[in-house]
Amino acid sequence: MAEKLLLENFLSCHVCSETFRDPVSLSCSHNFCSSCLQKFWEQTKNKNCPICKRKSSRDETSINVSLKELADSFAKRQSESSPETEKEKEEEKEEVVCDKHPDVPYWYCEDEDRAVCPVCEFSLHQSHKVVPVEEAVSDLKEQLKSDLKSLQDKRNKYKQVEETYNEVREHMKKQLLSTERQIRAEFNKLQQFLKEEEESRLAALREEEEQKGRTISREMKMIEEQISSLSDSISAVEEELQKHSVPFLSSYKDTQSRARAQSSVSDPQLVSGALIDVAKHLGNLSFRVWEKMKEKVHFSPVILDPNTANRWLYLSDDLTSVRHRDTKHELPDNPERNTYSATVFGSEGFRSGKHSWEVEVGDHPWWTVGLVKESVDKNEPSVSPTCGFWCLTHYSGEYIDGDDQSLQVKKSLQRIRVQLDYDRGEVSFYDPEDMTHIYTHRDTFTEKLFPYFNIAEAGDAKTS
Repeated sequence: MAEKLLLENFLSCHVCSETFRDPVSLSCSHNFCSSCLQKFWEQTKNKNCPICKRKSSRDETSINVSLKELADSFAKRQSESSPETEKEKEEEKEEVVCDKHPDVPYWYCEDEDRAVCPVCEFSLHQSHKVVPVEEAVSDLKEQLKSDLKSLQDKRNKYKQVEETYNEVREHMKKQLLSTERQIRAEFNKLQQFLKEEEESRLAALREEEEQKGRTISREMKMIEEQISSLSDSISAVEEELQKHSVPFLSSYKDTQSRARAQSSVSDPQLVSGALIDVAKHLGNLSFRVWEKMKEKVHFSPVILDPNTANRWLYLSDDLTSVRHRDTKHELPDNPERNTYSATVFGSEGFRSGKHSWEVEVGDHPWWTVGLVKESVDKNEPSVSPTCGFWCLTHYSGEYIDGDDQSLQVKKSLQRIRVQLDYDRGEVSFYDPEDMTHIYTHRDTFTEKLFPYFNIAEAGDAKTS
């Protein structure tokens, strides 16, 4: 007994206190279940030994094969000697229904759901439904096989969903990286615009300062020249005043004329607007930059939802155009995705109000645009109002309405304008070039409607 306890202690994990499962050994010679050690390290956010707290010198742990074989052997012996195993052995011994008649073919009573001895218990089961045990076993096994098949089918469905979730998780990682890249690219564009705008406005500020500086320098040069001239005249008058009577009388006239001429010159005036026009540079600065920024950005009333796009469709980075190609994406079968046809929905739906957008279809030979209700069956082949579609279709040069009726259109349409008046229950289609009416369908809408785009063959379409 002591030897068994010692062996049990040696083969027990110090984390879960159970016999080792896939044991691993650390550099400090302590052993643990591989899964227990990984969970412990995840919780503590370090790679220290759970017992001695020494940091493991091994980045990756490997299974201790010898210890695993010893632990598996010990666990097997424990299982064979467990009460449950003994009970199973006793149940096997109890398979004999009747000790008195062990060789008699037994019956199976369906009412009591058990095997019975036809000799000893005949009178007890006269009113019950009994059949030979072999027949009952055969029937019950067939039932159990059916139940097994049902369980296997159910498990396969769960496995399929599990596989799809794994695909979703991997696709989410790709979406994260792609979306991050595009967000950074968009902000880089805005930052570049703001940087250029900042430099432009700073350059305009410096240009004004230089221009007005030149004006002030020019004015100051003229003033300096006037000051020099006036100083010369003042010196001449002062010299004249120092002369004696006869020399003074002979020269004062010229000095006086010069002095009076310069005195009659108008007084100097400061030039108006010499200072920098700060209000022009700072007034509503953010608003004026924003107004200019609007010229650089584009707004689309309809954004395509990549999570609904069929595998054959490729969306642009800004999610406003879609192209049908001959190779398909590896995408998960998430519930929103259109797997039946080359279709993509708009990202936002409408429950009320008026909405409109244009679709550039170009010379594409086969397309359908319009609206679809939220609960539409994505495997529905019929694009009709009765199935939840309100669309215009072009196929081989022919334009077709939702009731599969051909429409009279005078020219080939490069763009289609879709208009929705939800409250009035109207979906209309126009040629946006001259707003020629093509087709209107009237209905009663009771749920959210989403923009609908189907590009059935290689080509592309763009919303605006």
